[in-house]
Amino acid sequence: MSTPISSIRNLGPAYETACARAGITTAEELRELGADETYSRLLKTGTKPHFIGYYVLVMGLQGRPWNDCKGKEKVALRARFDALKASSHDKGRSDLEAALNQIGVIEKHRKL
Repeated sequence: MSTPISSIRNLGPAYETACARAGITTAEELRELGADETYSRLLKTGTKPHFIGYYVLVMGLQGRPWNDCKGKEKVALRARFDALKASSHDKGRSDLEAALNQIGVIEKHRKL
């Protein structure tokens, strides 16, 4: 049996559409992948990075309201989000450069 992604707390039709673009079509698949792998796949398939989008996913998978996380837990989530964004989203690169970067052929951009 497959359950729609929108059955997960906090996730609606727009999240379901983004997940489908990333090849994730059921709540069961999403739960199995977990928040970090799911969000990484979303970034790699065109979702623009946004902390709240990641945060909503993490809280939803825990069955918690989207705004339930505070303090140190939220700071830790932000660090995870920033790491995912850095490794999964090649802002400023062409599609070819991003693909070459994914397989380790070219260097990552350096911050000046």
